[in-house]
Amino acid sequence: MRVVILAVGRLARAPETELVRLYAGRATAAGRALGLGPVEIVEVEGRKPGKAAEAEALRPHFKDAHVLVCDERGQPRTSRAFAEEIARLRDDGTRRLVLVIGGADGLDPALMGEAQGRLAFGPQTWPHALVRAMLAEQVYRAVTILAGSPYHRD
Repeated sequence: MRVVILAVGRLARAPETELVRLYAGRATAAGRALGLGPVEIVEVEGRKPGKAAEAEALRPHFKDAHVLVCDERGQPRTSRAFAEEIARLRDDGTRRLVLVIGGADGLDPALMGEAQGRLAFGPQTWPHALVRAMLAEQVYRAVTILAGSPYHRD
């Protein structure tokens, strides 16, 4: 199952950018044997400012995918529960999992309604670049949990 981290906006050269690449690369390498990956980072820009324009840029990436959007009002998951969800989707034949990070103003409500679920990193508001790094790390952590690696400790 391919895993796509789909985000509005482009990250400049920053420590978070390197973390995203590092964890996506690690998840891709470790996930091959598990039928997971590659882990791709896709960045989109709206043609105009605003949630509707961003939704228009994001929507084409939803085709034939199971979509989880990052939303502070979403369902928080433990790392192990997130790993189990990924495994269940893979085992059920899902070919693509798309994890969506919206722009500075969040995601268009209609677009969020098209998603199969909402993922939260808690009720706090996090910087966009940091959310990407956290999400990429959680994907890597999920892969290591499924592989039985000692990276994750309960």
